[in-house]
Amino acid sequence: MNQAVGWATAAARTPGIVKTGFVHRDTDQAVRKLAESLGGAPLSLVVLFVSPGADAAAVVSDADQAFAPTPVIGCTTAGELADCGYSEDQIVAVGFPSSHFEVRTLLVPNLEEFSAQDIIDQMICNRNDMAVSEPDWKHEFSFLMIDGLSTKEDALTSELAVGLGPVPLFGGSAGDGTRFGATYVMKDGQAMQNAAVLTQVRTRCPVKVFKTDHLVPTARRMVVTKADPTNRVVQEINAEPAAREYARLLGKDPEQLTTFTFAAHPVVVQIGGQHHVRAIQRVAGNGDLVFFSAIDEGLVLTLAEPRDMVSHLEEEIAVLTQTARPDTILGCDCILRRLEAQEKQMTGEISRLLSENHVVGFSTYGEQYNSIHVNQTLTGVAIYPPEDG
Repeated sequence: MNQAVGWATAAARTPGIVKTGFVHRDTDQAVRKLAESLGGAPLSLVVLFVSPGADAAAVVSDADQAFAPTPVIGCTTAGELADCGYSEDQIVAVGFPSSHFEVRTLLVPNLEEFSAQDIIDQMICNRNDMAVSEPDWKHEFSFLMIDGLSTKEDALTSELAVGLGPVPLFGGSAGDGTRFGATYVMKDGQAMQNAAVLTQVRTRCPVKVFKTDHLVPTARRMVVTKADPTNRVVQEINAEPAAREYARLLGKDPEQLTTFTFAAHPVVVQIGGQHHVRAIQRVAGNGDLVFFSAIDEGLVLTLAEPRDMVSHLEEEIAVLTQTARPDTILGCDCILRRLEAQEKQMTGEISRLLSENHVVGFSTYGEQYNSIHVNQTLTGVAIYPPEDG
């Protein structure tokens, strides 16, 4: 895609209910310009998706002052979903107007030590409080941002499930490009590691929370026979060194395994009749495989093959737009999907679809959907204009 076309398509959009702003990370007075883009209407919440090339602490500190008293939350990214689709080196701002959204945010400051019951109690109080504040608004969703290098996504997401009730949850793990060095979540003017921010939303806008991937399980299976679950490391598959056995099943040289290999040949597990990806992050120096999500001995992994990303995304968007066109889609898109699109030269077409359908958000180190942590998916919420205008 000619990028100028992408920008033109995005710029032609009629201002929507959800407000958005986009600036390059090196823009002078970036936060002020983002504030101007979001307009002057009262906001319930501002969410920032910040390029890892920016100074996250400075950005959120500036934003906390610029948008006060509106709360500001955010995270660092493995790439941004901006007005022209897949982008890099951007700061994306998403504003939720008070006229349509009631919001509560909850910080989990230390993922090594947290009280699940305290969090659940607060979640229930928040839901009740918002129901009292806006009794005529019937739609709800929850959004989770979590440190993508914490390895605590699985534990926290499963614990939160008890407090969700009927409310669907989606989310993403903060990223650091393809460096995997340091990831941050942001709240109260601070950029924090080993933390998470849960956002609960009640709205007059109809919403649809979704999870999708373009992967098809094959008949090729393998068993994890030795693992270090705490660090998400698999040491042996089928009683053989992990990387070597994975490569053998693919018919590849174990010395040539790359991130692109893992994106093109993921492994999945069956949970509740559905497949969920357990994506491989990298090969360790000793030949172990490091995963993006929970792994354990005895787990049966199935090799999966990807469908065409463009046609699959077209189908998924057709489902989301079947009865009405979303005002905005807030999305959390796995870094492995972005890398696969680059490898297969599909970035332009994917970006066109994202731009045309007002998908904003970020590329992640993992995604959350209801009670589970997943990989190599696109999770999100489609937000529709209310029927009463």
